[in-house]
Amino acid sequence: MATGKGAAVGVTLWTKARVTLTADQGLIVARNLTHPEESTKLVEETVRSVFRRFGLGRRFGAIVETESNIPVAVGLKSSSAASTAVSLACVKALRKRLTNIEVIKLGVKASLRTGVTFTGAYDDACACYFGGIVVTDNLKMKLLKRFTPKDRISVLIHVPRKKVYTRDVDRVQIKTAKPIVSVAHKEALRGNYWNALTLNGLAYSNAFSYGAEATIEALGAGAIAAGLTGKGPAVAAIVSQSKTQLVRAAWRPLKGRILETKLNLEQATARSLH
Repeated sequence: MATGKGAAVGVTLWTKARVTLTADQGLIVARNLTHPEESTKLVEETVRSVFRRFGLGRRFGAIVETESNIPVAVGLKSSSAASTAVSLACVKALRKRLTNIEVIKLGVKASLRTGVTFTGAYDDACACYFGGIVVTDNLKMKLLKRFTPKDRISVLIHVPRKKVYTRDVDRVQIKTAKPIVSVAHKEALRGNYWNALTLNGLAYSNAFSYGAEATIEALGAGAIAAGLTGKGPAVAAIVSQSKTQLVRAAWRPLKGRILETKLNLEQATARSLH
């Protein structure tokens, strides 16, 4: 957010999208089965982006259903996961072929048009799609490097009760994180991605005045890395399996819930239901 560059890691939380083409030309009906109270504008715009890509906006309509186990509005990239899943599912429903990068970019551009991200979150979309760790230039929509960690690690995520939407983020405050975030990006490019995660998280925790209690407690309990994820307020910790219970215990007094997941190293997939 502060530099227009980014890095992200995929985990095994998931989002699924089902796209059914209809004869109602231009009519997009979106249903969020998990969080029906959330806006569906991003999903609708993603479908329109795919239709426009193939010149089919006036030929088809679509019914789109999404479901996910990713908490929303806490910095865990639920929007990037949704736009990427819908883009991939829509291309599959149309029986068209695009490169992986083209599929991702259609979702990113829809995210920019609907205002759910400042930069397009190309790093988040790539991590959702490809898995592993990606380092990107978000403003140029360029994938700079990919890493596939071999460590046997767990990912613990502390999810506070508070939700924060991108529209509520103070852009002026973001700029205060730029010097440290620039260093974090360089560290990620060198392969020191866990150090980058901690640096980046601390910089944004300070910029957004969240405090860093969850990060400090996790590191003190033996986490390899820990820090705010995205705009927060969720905090992720990279933990060796032998330290998982220690980090859990350190976080137990904090308000909110603890999710446990692991790194995802598999690429997103789509299949026809007919």
